[in-house]
Amino acid sequence: MRFIFVFMLWVSFVSGASYKPQDGDIIFQSLQSRQSQAVEQVTDSPYSHVGIIFINNGQPYVFEAISNVIYTPLNSWIARGNHKNYVIKRLKDHNLSNNDIEKLKQVASTFEGKPYDIWFGWDDNYMYCSELVWKIYDRALKLKIGQLQTIKEFDLSSPLVKQILKERYGNDIPYQETVISPVAMYNSPLLITVDKQW
Repeated sequence: MRFIFVFMLWVSFVSGASYKPQDGDIIFQSLQSRQSQAVEQVTDSPYSHVGIIFINNGQPYVFEAISNVIYTPLNSWIARGNHKNYVIKRLKDHNLSNNDIEKLKQVASTFEGKPYDIWFGWDDNYMYCSELVWKIYDRALKLKIGQLQTIKEFDLSSPLVKQILKERYGNDIPYQETVISPVAMYNSPLLITVDKQW
């Protein structure tokens, strides 16, 4: 009987039935775009896109860098993903206070509307998805979610990746540019998984 009860709890967790979105949750997915395929190849992971969840007027939204930095309703965000798969993580040893949440939202507001960064630069003029979430947590709470790397540390050998690099940088690839990848954030020891559909 105890086994059945534990099993039902596990099914409820995996199916997302028990998940309640909270401010600051970090959500990962795979998109079907050409760039997303390249990101997955260079990072050897299924995660090519990431956003941070905020509750606005009682409804969950994903704050993300996609075409611009925007708020997207959580359900719409999930539906856009490859096979509607996603993973949601949360800080493991840090319960966000109202003050923490306000700080996160204040920092997020400084990025809203910025154009997407196809060059993966580390300045604030343009933003890509994992850069956005990483900088929000770092600047608001001094928490570094994931290990920073440089472009040269990734596997750039696939034909698709080589083609995209050529298109965007020509022969001047910025190998020393600081970057943060979705999978580096996913693997952060500061996070635990709270919901998964994969």
